[in-house]
Amino acid sequence: MTLSSAFRTGLPRTLLAVAVGTAVSGMTFSSAAVAQERELLNSSYDSARELFAAINPEFQAWWEEEHGEEIAISQSHGGSSAQARAIMQGLRADVVTFNQVTDVQVLADAGLVAEDWQDAFENNASPYYSTTAFLVRKGNPKGIESWDDLVKEDVQMVFPNPKTSGNGRYTYLAAWGFAENEFDGDEEKIQDFMRTFLRNVAVFDPGGRGATPSFIERGIGGVLISFEFEVNTIRSEYGSEDYEGIVPPVSILAEFPVAVVGENAERNGNSDLAQSYLEYLYTEDAQRQLAGFNYRVHNVTAVEEFADQFPDTELFEVENVFGSWEEAMENHFEGGALLDQLQRR
Repeated sequence: MTLSSAFRTGLPRTLLAVAVGTAVSGMTFSSAAVAQERELLNSSYDSARELFAAINPEFQAWWEEEHGEEIAISQSHGGSSAQARAIMQGLRADVVTFNQVTDVQVLADAGLVAEDWQDAFENNASPYYSTTAFLVRKGNPKGIESWDDLVKEDVQMVFPNPKTSGNGRYTYLAAWGFAENEFDGDEEKIQDFMRTFLRNVAVFDPGGRGATPSFIERGIGGVLISFEFEVNTIRSEYGSEDYEGIVPPVSILAEFPVAVVGENAERNGNSDLAQSYLEYLYTEDAQRQLAGFNYRVHNVTAVEEFADQFPDTELFEVENVFGSWEEAMENHFEGGALLDQLQRR
């Protein structure tokens, strides 16, 4: 992909970013931006901190080499839904790199992101992706291999609350999609499966980062369900000899959408910079970095290089099972919808 070579000078935004960032969890700054001409602000999900701490310096070096301009990059992290709300309330992020399509769409609906944002970049504007995987203790004592193992009487799970976490929503929808296929669309059997599945949840933490200590440090449950990249990261952090990661044979495609926040980028004088930053995520170097952080990627060279790291699995898309993200949210996660109904005893 050809990177943008346009250039436009804008005003530094360090003071504004600091002022708005006081209301947003996890605002960090990659360098002394006061001395820089331009500063890009990337609003992202919570567990992407380390990822962009690695990618940003590489992009800065590329930009300086190509354009002869030093730039600064700032990050704002939190739940992607919270980040979207912060942008609508005034956070002047130039780009978003989220883990939930609906959180970008809400910005598009508000006129902050282009209506056709998914056509602006390849792969539905998702430069990398993941799926849902299982983390079990050494030896896999419960014999967890697929979704149907999770409805056994002696299995207890930990995963984030689908009401508050995109990670949790993907888990719920992945289980439903498995049941949809397993029971050939029989609604009664699907709901019976999901009712038992939800009954086996030992604890619903608000987010993915909160679910990890529940499983690891508090010893709750026999399986932690999370994004595949998170499962591998946890194993690296807490000891791969003590935990095993399992990718079920059928799971869900979890896209990680990106978009330029056009109104902000233009106002900040960063339209060219924002476009190039997101295009950079598709380059071979960035794709290799992403794969190194346990994300699945599209670049053929990087895919081949990291092939042994990612087990084969059949991935289905939300749209193929639920119609659209909007329908999935309305039918399953709104107050009184299917999730609430299934959890009633």
